[in-house]
Amino acid sequence: MARLSILDRFRPVGAPGPAGPAGVPAADNQGPAAELAPVFTALAADVARCAALVEEARLSAEEDVARARTQAAAILSQARLDAGAERAKAASRIEQEASERDGQLLEQARHEAAALEESGLALIPAVVSKVIGTLLAPQNPGQKNQGQKNPGQK
Repeated sequence: MARLSILDRFRPVGAPGPAGPAGVPAADNQGPAAELAPVFTALAADVARCAALVEEARLSAEEDVARARTQAAAILSQARLDAGAERAKAASRIEQEASERDGQLLEQARHEAAALEESGLALIPAVVSKVIGTLLAPQNPGQKNQGQKNPGQK
């Protein structure tokens, strides 16, 4: 028995009147597969197109991943080269700063040495006079205690 519509599956029930069941499924020897076969047949082309789109998207994604890996490797390689150059710049900058600091310390040491030399030169006449006085003191017995103070004197 050929069906014209899905509504043919339901048999009409009793006449109008009190509430009763709305319908009962009719005897179906062919089952739902026979009803859905034309729908699935109509959708077959769409399903095939969807499968093709999914495959195309998978291939595109694989290409994108491969391209991204290549790009990441290039970036990493460039970063390693840049890191070496930056280390060299940093080392050069540190050496220059250390050299400048050493130059400043050397200049400061020269100023301090000059100041010490100047103050030492100022003391030389007094020291020479004391040494000469000490050397000459034993030869002049009368001037023996002239340059020295007694322990009780201030």
